Amino acid sequence: MSVHPPVLPGLVAGLRTGAVRVIDLTAPLSEDTPVISLPPDRGQPWPFERRLISKYDAGGPTVYWNNIRLSEHTGTHFDAPVHWLPGKDLDDVSQVPAARLVAPAAVLDFSAEATADPDFLLRREHVEAWQARHGPLPEHGWLLYRTGWDARLANPDRFLNDGHTPGVDPKCARWLAEETSVLGIGAETVGTDAGQAATFADQPYPCHWYFQGAGKYGLTQLRNLALLPPQGAVVIAGPLPIVGGSGSPARVLALVEQSA
Repeated sequence: MSVHPPVLPGLVAGLRTGAVRVIDLTAPLSEDTPVISLPPDRGQPWPFERRLISKYDAGGPTVYWNNIRLSEHTGTHFDAPVHWLPGKDLDDVSQVPAARLVAPAAVLDFSAEATADPDFLLRREHVEAWQARHGPLPEHGWLLYRTGWDARLANPDRFLNDGHTPGVDPKCARWLAEETSVLGIGAETVGTDAGQAATFADQPYPCHWYFQGAGKYGLTQLRNLALLPPQGAVVIAGPLPIVGGSGSPARVLALVEQSA
């Protein structure tokens, strides 16, 4: 019987010495957090709100706390398969296996293209050209799509940009979801799909439709992807295990090995 050397002590040592860096990919959550706006005939997600319970006062002399109200898909959040019609019989957020919340990541940087065209769409040939330079997408890992959109977070109007934000071409989304082993897609925008994805003739909202239908996941409103290498980071996604939940606000962290 073979005995493998312990792995976790090396990780702990790397964290202590700084050889492994923890990068927060989560946008701060507040009343100013941008929230997607849907057509008037549809339901609308709640923005983040809080009501004070007590703050060292008559309501509770020794305690500060708040009640909060928000959509499952407010701020940096996790999309579970059940979030979209093709995944309606698949996992809710509480059923996502914990082991799938820790996974390797590839970071595809198309920020120059998105700066030049806010409606830029990632296509299969873009991904294949990236793989020719950086190697294959990590098996059972995240595809993190960098567009530089996190630079707009401080200004909700610029961030939402009147519905003109980058995304993924429908054919590319289907290919990634159905023919590669990636477990999900992450984006810096308010959702995983392009701002104009409702108007796509062949498949509206293709990232939601194909990824959730394939039992895969989404991460949105990420930041600091510029601090990650194209390959080699490990992502830890921490949604709340809401029973029956379609998703959840999440704290998303990345572990990056620092070069000597």
